[in-house]
Amino acid sequence: MLCPFCRSPLTAGAPECPACRVTFPRASALLGALPRLTPGLSDGSHCLNPAQTALLKKAAQKLMWKFPQIFVQVVIHTFPSEHPFGLHAFWLFNAASFSGDSRRGSDNHTVLLVLDPVRGEAAVVLGYGLESKVSHEALDHLLELAGPAWQYQRWADGLLGVLEGLGLLLESVAELDDPAALGAEDF
Repeated sequence: MLCPFCRSPLTAGAPECPACRVTFPRASALLGALPRLTPGLSDGSHCLNPAQTALLKKAAQKLMWKFPQIFVQVVIHTFPSEHPFGLHAFWLFNAASFSGDSRRGSDNHTVLLVLDPVRGEAAVVLGYGLESKVSHEALDHLLELAGPAWQYQRWADGLLGVLEGLGLLLESVAELDDPAALGAEDF
């Protein structure tokens, strides 16, 4: 786990980053109010047409059908540039509480895919229940694979590729002989 602000290593459950002292309350005070979000897919930057929106919603629903213990949220939004993108993604994940109050800590199996088309940056943020199962390197690789599509402003193509790759990553975690790998025993 890395600090969303300075990228220093963090231990799970650390109250603050030992290097820069960032905490969720400090990030919230710095970043302000949440943008208006739509559950499932929120395109605040208006980058997608209705057909692309439908395709992305269908891809996310397919992933959630295959892995009923996860919740997928896609957010396309332009964030202020004065703060690191990773801090915005961390703050959004925690402030929006996509998985609700009942799914905290190791019970949080939310997947947030956030894209800022103006910055040309994206992130995948995983709930604590998934974080130890999928490496940051694997997630970074998925985002790199989407880079060429995003370079040409083909936002939906890149997002669809990331969702498909997430499905393959989750399949590798949830081996047939280990149904509890993603917390399925809780459902």
